[in-house]
Amino acid sequence: MNYSGFILIAAGLFTVVCSIKDYDWFMEHRKARLLVKLLKRNGARIFYTVLGTGLVVFGGLFVSGVIQ
Repeated sequence: MNYSGFILIAAGLFTVVCSIKDYDWFMEHRKARLLVKLLKRNGARIFYTVLGTGLVVFGGLFVSGVIQ
């Protein structure tokens, strides 16, 4: 069994939860600083929510077998 779909779902849920809860440690991470600087904090939160939702959708498609 291929677990990549479940990993994508878990990563997406993690990203969505962290962006909605507005965790400082998540938004101030060195990899997120540039995005926060460009989009401001609320824009980065929206971006990460959309990104996480996309990961959950793609992970669900992998798990269900729609995408091989």
